[in-house]
Amino acid sequence: MGRQHFLVTGGAGFIGSHLVDALLEAKQAVTVLDDLSVGKEQNIAHHFAHPDFRFVKGSILDKSLVEQLVAAVDGVFHLAAVVGVKYVVEDPLHGMQVNVRGTETVLEAALKRGCKVVLASSSETYGKSPQVPFSEEDNSLLGATSIPRWSYAVSKLLDEHLAFAYYRQNGLPTVAVRYFNAYGPRLDPRGYGSVIARFINQALDGGPITIYGDGEQTRAFTFVKDTVRGTIAAMERAESAGLTFNIGNPREITMNRLARLIQEGLGAEVEIVHVPFAEAYGPDFEDTPRRLPDVRRAKERLGFEATIPLEEGLYQTILWFKEHRHEFIPT
Repeated sequence: MGRQHFLVTGGAGFIGSHLVDALLEAKQAVTVLDDLSVGKEQNIAHHFAHPDFRFVKGSILDKSLVEQLVAAVDGVFHLAAVVGVKYVVEDPLHGMQVNVRGTETVLEAALKRGCKVVLASSSETYGKSPQVPFSEEDNSLLGATSIPRWSYAVSKLLDEHLAFAYYRQNGLPTVAVRYFNAYGPRLDPRGYGSVIARFINQALDGGPITIYGDGEQTRAFTFVKDTVRGTIAAMERAESAGLTFNIGNPREITMNRLARLIQEGLGAEVEIVHVPFAEAYGPDFEDTPRRLPDVRRAKERLGFEATIPLEEGLYQTILWFKEHRHEFIPT
């Protein structure tokens, strides 16, 4: 793409900061809006002196600020959100308010500007669907409204509906990218819903590594640089407007195997124990046994394919944790 100016909401976060790196490396101008509730200033501090970079501390709920920032850019990557199962379960109201109202604020501002919006969504939107691998056109299957665990998925689905309503009714080019378990350097060592962060921390602390349930549930993990490439492709391709894309690595792995890979990567002889979901999240918690993306649409429409193997990605992630986790968690 030619030189443009992009707003990245949540740009001080884990995925957002890597997206900022890639955009600046591609000679784009970047403004980051982040309230630093989850994101960290040190994730983007290395860009503070960059002439094409600007950081604004603020909220996506601040309509006048969002409108002012969007008015000066050519496109918006909207990644700001409340994330992490633990935090969603503890405060579902806050999560829904920030995610939905914030997205509406961004879309309203983008409509006035007439610029494209790439919305970060989640594999959580597929819920408990038994149709594996998940295709973008599959039905979602969510649990009862009495179970807070599903409020995040509902908020992200509503975000997508809002984005595509702006596309259909107002002609605003919008795209939703559904992330499948991004991981890598800068993954917050305190967790925020990342099983890889939790396992690495527990192993570095001497164990035990705690697996919820029987550990035979599976997930697909995507190295963050692959996640970022797919996100940028969604902005670059004009034909992406009005569509949802799974951005993930189609390799499936059990939690038991993931824990062993992290053991091996650290050379740590730590114990692995299993803890009931009810003990970790409460009696009403529901988990999904498998979560695996169908990536054909992203490959065909965006030319995107994840390329970094899990073993290589874990190696880089473990190295970063060894060097930097003390900045977040005293060791």
